[in-house]
Amino acid sequence: MNYKGIFAEELYKAFEKQMEIKSIIQRIEQPKHEDLGDYAFPCFDLAKVMRMAPNKIANELAPKIQSSIFEKVEAVGPYLNVFLEKKSVASEVVKIIQELGSNYGTTNFGEGGAVTIDLSSPNIAKPFSMGHLRSTVIGNALGLICEKVGYRPIRINHLGDWGTQFGKLITAYRKWGNEAQIRQNTIKELLALYIKFHEEAESDPSLEDEGRKWFKALEEGNQEAVELWKWFREESLQEFNRIYELLGITFDSTNGEAYYNDKMQRVVDLLEEKELLTESEGAMVVELDNLPPCLIKKKDGATLYATRDLAAAVYRHETYDFSEALYVVGNEQSLHFTQVFEVLQKMGYTWAKEMHHITFGMMLKDGKKMSTRKGKVVLLEEVLNEAIELAQQNIEAKNPSLEDKNFVAERIGVGAVIFHDLKNDRRNDIEFSLEDMLRVEGETGPYVQYTNARACSILRKANYKQEGSFQLIEDEEAWPVITRLRGFPKAVERAATEYDPSQVAKYVLDLSRSFNKYYGQVRILEDESQKQARLQLVSAVSIVITEGLRLLGLHAPEAM
Repeated sequence: MNYKGIFAEELYKAFEKQMEIKSIIQRIEQPKHEDLGDYAFPCFDLAKVMRMAPNKIANELAPKIQSSIFEKVEAVGPYLNVFLEKKSVASEVVKIIQELGSNYGTTNFGEGGAVTIDLSSPNIAKPFSMGHLRSTVIGNALGLICEKVGYRPIRINHLGDWGTQFGKLITAYRKWGNEAQIRQNTIKELLALYIKFHEEAESDPSLEDEGRKWFKALEEGNQEAVELWKWFREESLQEFNRIYELLGITFDSTNGEAYYNDKMQRVVDLLEEKELLTESEGAMVVELDNLPPCLIKKKDGATLYATRDLAAAVYRHETYDFSEALYVVGNEQSLHFTQVFEVLQKMGYTWAKEMHHITFGMMLKDGKKMSTRKGKVVLLEEVLNEAIELAQQNIEAKNPSLEDKNFVAERIGVGAVIFHDLKNDRRNDIEFSLEDMLRVEGETGPYVQYTNARACSILRKANYKQEGSFQLIEDEEAWPVITRLRGFPKAVERAATEYDPSQVAKYVLDLSRSFNKYYGQVRILEDESQKQARLQLVSAVSIVITEGLRLLGLHAPEAM
């Protein structure tokens, strides 16, 4: 039930319908401290209009708020505070959650509109490092959250399968590559070649020219270059898919940069038609207001990221007719996307206003950016495997008779890595720390998963079944848990509108803390008169934690 809406209606009547409901709702706050009520209406900015002191306005409003869902209404200085009637509200919240199950918090805000989400997008022929984790898990969570609020997410893995680096790799392979070794351990050997190229190029700058020459040959369809490129791509995809499977992530499209090679000329032609292309030092650019020019073609005629992203945007809008297009790419690409979106708007595409660059900070190792080029890289698969192994050790030490131990360990280990990323505001840099990820106490995935496993254990022990009427919850200690449960739909809405999965991650942490405190205060199974009501609450907590974790891409094991 919309309790905030009921409070707004009461205020609307109290103001004798002189203030709009929308304006009243915007003013209503949720006090930071629970002893100040569940909702508050500040009267400061009404003083001038009503020609009355704010505290007097609050005092006059208090007796006019009559709804039976309010236990207490009081004026405290310039605030009008209301306290919900705990027992009936608690039972109603639990009843709604039990009836809706995993659909609790689901809305049709998006009205079925398509949202393309450009995520993950690793470069082929390079290992899948911890540096790729952020785009992958943030993008996947945004897809799940968008779906929850009524959009149709389309996950696109825009693979980095084109560009000068492939000319460099072909050069390195032809000079130092060993086919047998590469077939045995493709990505590791190709990474070694890539690193060797950059080391050698420091003393022999002609290698850079040779790399550019081979990329030009690839663009022109040279048979040797194309065959090597296809081989590098196929081997890389096999490796990536193994990691995506571990993360539980699937894609609707894996069209990478190369897919748009035959679609770029159309964009160049359109830019020429609209007289947007100008020459600058032999290159072709689009001049932009208050921004550096957007480079479309180099002197040698080679295309760039911007050309491909423009072609991809036009193709995606024609293919999916998206309501919004999200690009989950690091902060350092902000200028690039600002330029691309601006060029599209100059081309007359009004839908470009619905394109958003979802920025995120870097994954740091010892305070420094991880670099593939310099070989300073932490491989994601190794991290995931180590996290799973540590989870297996914890299970063996604490619960060796657990069923499906390996599966549960995988869900805990992988979940720990994902949650460690998503609990942070996406715009901040994150320091990589496996030890921090796997703690069962504190702000971690295992802590939230363990809370759910505890709730499930209580329900199993009581042989709980939802049946009959919903009893009133008498426990005062349950109210903070009820307050958190009521907040789930709002947390989902914030995560969707702010493109910020951390809103859901922080929410499930808060709910877990509240429930664990309640568990420590109340003997759930001991008082027969309250047992069913308490079990209904425990069940509601498990439903919401499980759904909250699902929206982040995590599983919620029922036993750990």
